[in-house]
Amino acid sequence: MAMISEFKDFLLKTNAFALAIGVIIGAAVGKVVSSIVSDLLMPLISIAIPGGAWRTWQVVLSRDAAGAITNSMNMGAFLGTVVDFVIIGLVVFMVTKTIMKPAPEPPPPPSKVCGQCCESVPLAAKKCRCCASPV
Repeated sequence: MAMISEFKDFLLKTNAFALAIGVIIGAAVGKVVSSIVSDLLMPLISIAIPGGAWRTWQVVLSRDAAGAITNSMNMGAFLGTVVDFVIIGLVVFMVTKTIMKPAPEPPPPPSKVCGQCCESVPLAAKKCRCCASPV
């Protein structure tokens, strides 16, 4: 029983449970975003790029005597991964920006303006800190 109690305390005090939930939700959101990219956006991008199957684009480095490709760079796969990363990053940024609104800035401390030098001075000040004239 003591071990179960210690484990429960570990989960609750170290926020391990919240972290586990965050990882699970993050994985689910990742699947949704990947589906948006691969199933909705990439077909539209493939239409706009001539040839359509741009992810299969290769730069041939060498061929054997029969003319078969022996060495090539898969430029289409690389560019597709980069485009996926940029789109996923943009979607995650937009979702995060929508969900997490910045905290409002605290109002500035009350102040008044010096009649001589137009410097802002605290409301309780008797003299201006810049020109030493009474305020």
